[in-house]
Amino acid sequence: MDKLIITGGTRLKGEVTVSGSKNASLPICIAAILANGVSHIGNVPRLRDIATTAKLLESLGSTVERTGSTLKIDAGPINTVEATYDLVKTMRASVLVLGPLLARFGRARVSLPGGCAIGARPIDQHLKGLKALGAEIRLEHGYVEAIAKKRLKGARVNFDVSTVGGTEHLMMAAATAKGETVLENAAREPEITDLGEYLNRMGAKIEGAGTDTIRIQGVSELTPAAYEVMPDRIEAGTFMIAAAITGGDVRISGMKLEHLDALCFKLQDAGVEITSRDGVVRVKGPKRLQAVNIKTRPYPGFPTDMQAQFMALMCIADGASVISENIFENRFMHVSELQRFGADITVEGNSATIKGIKKLSGAPVMATDLRASACLVLAGLAAEGTTEIQRIYHLDRGYERIEEKLAGLGAKIERVQES
Repeated sequence: MDKLIITGGTRLKGEVTVSGSKNASLPICIAAILANGVSHIGNVPRLRDIATTAKLLESLGSTVERTGSTLKIDAGPINTVEATYDLVKTMRASVLVLGPLLARFGRARVSLPGGCAIGARPIDQHLKGLKALGAEIRLEHGYVEAIAKKRLKGARVNFDVSTVGGTEHLMMAAATAKGETVLENAAREPEITDLGEYLNRMGAKIEGAGTDTIRIQGVSELTPAAYEVMPDRIEAGTFMIAAAITGGDVRISGMKLEHLDALCFKLQDAGVEITSRDGVVRVKGPKRLQAVNIKTRPYPGFPTDMQAQFMALMCIADGASVISENIFENRFMHVSELQRFGADITVEGNSATIKGIKKLSGAPVMATDLRASACLVLAGLAAEGTTEIQRIYHLDRGYERIEEKLAGLGAKIERVQES
């Protein structure tokens, strides 16, 4: 098992390029199984979650080949409609194969994904939507068994809560349903827009992806397509905070600044300088950060996937800040690890109060989930002395070669194998 060793205190400088989006790549690769043939998905990062998705698609009978950052997915030879627990348990997004399999083959059997380290994320809205489209659904022995005796039919679906996975799921399932489907209270994340553009490239007729109302005119079939995945906005945001927390001066290429408005506003309130020119975003950290309050919200609000990283930043800001987590329960597990750096944090319910201190002190810490891992890396970059981060397999789920990219900015960071 690998771990990271970081010697903190270095101001990051230079330019870094953002990889393709994990959260867009996953549903787009899964959507490829809607078409009988070969699709080429470009700008796909090398991550554990992507490898898991490829393994899942191959278990269904598809072939998946990588050349550079492009995945060639041949969904023609799919020979089973069952996704087993052994595969689904390692990544929640795996459940998204249910809708496409049902739409293309009329039936599917997919394991329930179970819980998650950052809190329960039920799929009740997914199943509610599939039932509205005419699917018969049974839950037996930990599996969802879905049957569509005839072609799925368009319907109006109003999500009880904004759900990214549920919105993606219904977009895929409804793309070939008979008639019109309207998704209300749909999630508005940029990854939803990216999936919609890919499905339209395959021949779907989808309008409104990225708004709270999505209209889908079902088509009889989809065809394979080539597509380039959007850049990863969470990786980009993490590099922005890396520049800010080290008082650095970093240029970030390959990102879309408009995807991170909420984060940018809060960083600027904290004293961080952000400019954009010719597609490159420059982030300069101040001599001393100012405390800022945040509340996580569905997009376009402050992203829950940036909450842990922002908390690391606030640990060394002047004053006290309050961070409220409104999306997931149990998403403050990084607090106890940040306290090992000397951070002054008090948690009450879904809010954490952080009193900024002058300097963090390097410490041995343990990652608990993907974004908490990034938070600990950021704290280690800013801390005095050496930090050792264990269980970085979480980090590898969502960040491509992050230690190499940070080292390219001057960070003293290395990956070593634990004995």
